[in-house]
Amino acid sequence: MNVYLFPNLSKTNCMEYTEVACKILNSSGIGIFASEIYKESLKDIKNIKFATEENCIQNCDIIIAVGGDGTILKCSVKAARFHKSILGINCGRLGFMASLEHSQLERLRKLSAEDYTLSKRMMLEVSVGKPGKETVKLSALNDVVVARSDDCKIADFEVSKNGQKISSLRADGVIFSTATGATAYSMSAGGPIIEPEMECIEFTQICPHSLFARSMILSAQSRIDVKCHTYEGCHIRLSVDGNSVYTLSDGDVVTVTKSEEYVNIIDINGGSFFSSVNSKLMQPLKDDPEDSKK
Repeated sequence: MNVYLFPNLSKTNCMEYTEVACKILNSSGIGIFASEIYKESLKDIKNIKFATEENCIQNCDIIIAVGGDGTILKCSVKAARFHKSILGINCGRLGFMASLEHSQLERLRKLSAEDYTLSKRMMLEVSVGKPGKETVKLSALNDVVVARSDDCKIADFEVSKNGQKISSLRADGVIFSTATGATAYSMSAGGPIIEPEMECIEFTQICPHSLFARSMILSAQSRIDVKCHTYEGCHIRLSVDGNSVYTLSDGDVVTVTKSEEYVNIIDINGGSFFSSVNSKLMQPLKDDPEDSKK
């Protein structure tokens, strides 16, 4: 078995966790590939083969992302394209997609015995351009966000599903997320948590000018079109998985549909997602010891 190591060395403790992970992988007889851009940074780690990223992915069985959920997102599109599974090692704060915390790295030995399960995650496809003339086409594992830029105080959004208008609103923006992305920006904007293997598209509004705004859960077969209207000189931005990729102009339409591709996330612990939700979101606040003295 071979793995492609994808570390986010800007993360605190990432190098330390990467070194420990490589020692365990080496002792388990698992080959390690890494991109040539890490040749200097990882030069002291034994038995790493350096190659171009594409060659690494083609020659590996599994991608190991060391960082946070953002690191996994950076791998997701290529992982889906080459049908490779991703295992995340968390160096961040939340890490809902990461299966392992730093204290659990010994469990990497399970990889050689294929002692793990796969969580199949739906992706989104997004295209943007004027009707009949597509200009950009991208994939997202988490979410697609259409929102005002800093030079725009507020904007109007028209959202249609399969050609039928379902919402016309004034807001800072709109979010369309997969079940995987439900614990990301959408949750921060008031959206629900969704079991990550579910196939659906969640529609959540960002700071809507309304007393009755609610998130909507739409079927995975939906074709969603978004039109934006704002004042002259103001701009609307399209972001895909947290990356701002396009500035919309008048007449542009953003279309969101289910992608034909999937990402398989390795769960080496069993129930990793629900454990993360319970430990990182649902624990009650601890009592202040000073309160007991009152």
